[in-house]
Amino acid sequence: MDIIYLHGLKVDCVIGCWEWEQRIVQSLVIDLDMGFETLKSAESDCLEDTLSYKDVAKRVANFVAESKFNLLEKLAEEIARIILDEFPATWCRVKLNKFGAVSGARDVGIIIERGSRT
Repeated sequence: MDIIYLHGLKVDCVIGCWEWEQRIVQSLVIDLDMGFETLKSAESDCLEDTLSYKDVAKRVANFVAESKFNLLEKLAEEIARIILDEFPATWCRVKLNKFGAVSGARDVGIIIERGSRT
């Protein structure tokens, strides 16, 4: 399996369980790894034959910016669902980084994997 990746996508959104978090915008950094067979696109050299990381970035960034969730777990699941349902990925790894959430820690977050790695 080949992997197309998009790392360091910074998106401002409303995320958090605390009442004060639901009133502010916080920055998340998103890393995405997406399983996709690249042989056809490597042979054709055509954008139409690949998984467009630009399209993924736009779709995910728009979704996250417009969303409002309590938990990173829920947001990560929704991002994975978008990738697997709307793009030709067979597997994805979603990593969400939330900065400043825990005193003394640079960032906290979640990593999930969904789909088939075959």
